[in-house]
Amino acid sequence: SCIINKSTRNRCQYCRLQKCFEVGMSKEAVRNDRNKKRKEVVARSPEIVPRSYELSPEQEQMVDKIRCAHQETFPSLCQLGKYTTNSCADHRVQLDLGLWDKFSELSTKCIVKIVEFAKRMPGFPSLTIADQITLLKAACLDILILRICSRYTPEQDTMTFSDGLTLNRTQMHNAGFGPLTDLVFAFASQLLPLEMDDTEAGLLSAICLICGDRQDLEEPQKVERLQEPLLEALKLYVRRRRPSKPHMFPKILMKITDLRGISAKGSERVITLKMEIPGSMPPLIQEMLENSIEGQDNACGQNANKKH
Repeated sequence: SCIINKSTRNRCQYCRLQKCFEVGMSKEAVRNDRNKKRKEVVARSPEIVPRSYELSPEQEQMVDKIRCAHQETFPSLCQLGKYTTNSCADHRVQLDLGLWDKFSELSTKCIVKIVEFAKRMPGFPSLTIADQITLLKAACLDILILRICSRYTPEQDTMTFSDGLTLNRTQMHNAGFGPLTDLVFAFASQLLPLEMDDTEAGLLSAICLICGDRQDLEEPQKVERLQEPLLEALKLYVRRRRPSKPHMFPKILMKITDLRGISAKGSERVITLKMEIPGSMPPLIQEMLENSIEGQDNACGQNANKKH
């Protein structure tokens, strides 16, 4: 939603990137590394981090806070003791009720952790309660998908939940993902080459959450002001971590747009699931995920023509 011109173009890197796409810049120009000819030279020489990529003490403090919030609400794959189940492991069915019960239980717990993560974001508690709820509902599915996809194991084509339950693609389909399954697994595969660490995953989650373009916000400008330092911190951190890959920051940022599309379909899936399960939808899942379909069209990065 930022106005992008010569004097303001450096204030919001995300909106600047979206503006470039609006006027015809090819996404392939971002996706493809323009420095292929220099790769061999770079590989042989040590990476030198330019001083311009250094974070200020205040930025370091903010980044540390977000990384800790992410790690303490989302254990990494290496911290989990994996376990599997043989339930519907080799053929797809509309819905396996045993898997659904487990999946819905774990999803509810994950939503609780996302709420805890949100409350620890810099500036988030200063927003009105109404805006906090609006942002949480709009971003919950984005963060949920980002988190489960970061626990993808390509060798086995499996995903692992926070209690260690590890399901293959067929089981994920039968647990409730249904027609969303292959889209989610494709996104997980696209995350792998980015090699994001906990800091980058935490910052990306925070940027998904604190987005001033969400519908029905009472103070959208305040939300935008809170998002700006998150974008700047992610840009500096990514470039400091990968000084020889200058296009990695926009590549990572573009994943927000991909998440928006998956989340929109995910919200629709929650609605169709209500007709497939025998009982009622767990209240927290219905409250947080079904309602996230509201405002998806106006989510930042999704439609530049629908702005506040």
